[in-house]
Amino acid sequence: MSGLMHLVVSNYNEIVELRRDPNVDQWFLMSSPVPLLCILGFYLYFVLSLGPRLMAKREKPFQLQPVLVAYNAYQVVFSLWLCTLPFQKGALWYLFRNGCQPIDGPNTSIASAISNGAWWYFFSKVIELLDTVFFVLRKKQNQVTFLHVYHHTITALFSWGYLKFLPGEQGIIIGVLNSMVHVFMYFYYMLAAMGPRFQKYLWWKKYMTWIQLVQFCIMLTYLFSLLAFDCKLPKALTFFFGANALIFLFLFADFYRKAYKKKKVT
Repeated sequence: MSGLMHLVVSNYNEIVELRRDPNVDQWFLMSSPVPLLCILGFYLYFVLSLGPRLMAKREKPFQLQPVLVAYNAYQVVFSLWLCTLPFQKGALWYLFRNGCQPIDGPNTSIASAISNGAWWYFFSKVIELLDTVFFVLRKKQNQVTFLHVYHHTITALFSWGYLKFLPGEQGIIIGVLNSMVHVFMYFYYMLAAMGPRFQKYLWWKKYMTWIQLVQFCIMLTYLFSLLAFDCKLPKALTFFFGANALIFLFLFADFYRKAYKKKKVT
């Protein structure tokens, strides 16, 4: 076991030495994977085991309406702000002009802007773990599905790894698309949390899943185009993003089929 640990640590250190932007080590939660792994470990333990057991002993769920309205409003504003980050330092404009060419060096203003945006995107994924915590506290354990837990866990873990090891330019489009979807998603959740009188404005619930599916299709089209045109961006990152987009596309399509197609049949 000690030999295996030594191999893992040595390989990890070699990868760290090869990454493009070592400055991220000084940022919150970025010095090592241990803090994030602890957060995710406790998250999984709470939402899958501890939380449900504690709530089973409680007669009524927590009433969190003001908290949920404030939380979702914050997420809407924060997601909108994330969408603006690529416009800073001309990062998005650079991508449109030189979409197949990597940025030279980690210390350029554009590279720094990408890394800065990637950290805030990663931070948003950590905050979004509260989505599941609120489900548990409100005794809505049926909404703590495999898709939900997998999505939140993997996006937090992978966004950390992206920033730490390989912050390629592909992440700009991926991050902007996902943040735009979250604007709509959290706006819907905010309306839902505001009470029964707003239910008439929630007729577009099933279209939220459509938006998610379209998002993954656009991501895959973009990523496949990078491969087709043999772009000089890191291919490992392109395959990594593509594989995850395919997994999410399958999971969300399966969710849509189970949640809405079966209702029409019945």
